[in-house]
Amino acid sequence: MNTASKLTLAALALTVLATAAAQAQVNNANITATATVQQPINVSTGQSLNFGNVFPGVAKTIATTDATAGRWDVTGQASTLVNLSLTLPINLQSGLNLLPIANFTGSYNTANNAAAATPFPVAGASTSLSGTGALFVWVGGQVNPASNQPAGVYTASVTLTVTY
Repeated sequence: MNTASKLTLAALALTVLATAAAQAQVNNANITATATVQQPINVSTGQSLNFGNVFPGVAKTIATTDATAGRWDVTGQASTLVNLSLTLPINLQSGLNLLPIANFTGSYNTANNAAAATPFPVAGASTSLSGTGALFVWVGGQVNPASNQPAGVYTASVTLTVTY
C-alpha cells in the first residue's frame, strides 16, 4: 500500500471516530439535598424535690402529686417522641453524714398538671412532647433517717435526661 493510500485511510478512520464521538449523547439531572434541623431539647428545673422537715427515725415520703415534688419543664420539637431517664442518688448528704433516699416515683404530662400525669418506672420511659413541644416530669421519693440521724441540711442531685 502506498503512502497516499495509508494517509487516506488514516484520515477516513479519524473522520469516522470524530463522527461517532460527535454523535454521543450526554444527559444529567439535579436533585436537592435537604435537612430539617429540629428544635433542640431544653430541660429546666421547675421545682426541686423538697422533703421539708424530717425527724430522726421517721421516714418521709413525697408523692409526684405533692406540692413539694420535684419537677422539670421540657421543651423541644412539637409532637416528637422522647426518651426519659433518671439518675438517682442513694443518699442525701450533709458534710460527711448520709441520709438514705429511695422508693423514687416518676410521672409525666404534656400539661403542667401532676394529678393527671402518667406514672413511669424510674428506669425510664418513652413519650411524646405536646403539640406545642412541652412536657412536664415529676419525681417523688422517700427519705429514711436513722433514729440517731445528725441534724443538718441534706442534699443530692437528681438528674432527668431527655433524648430524641
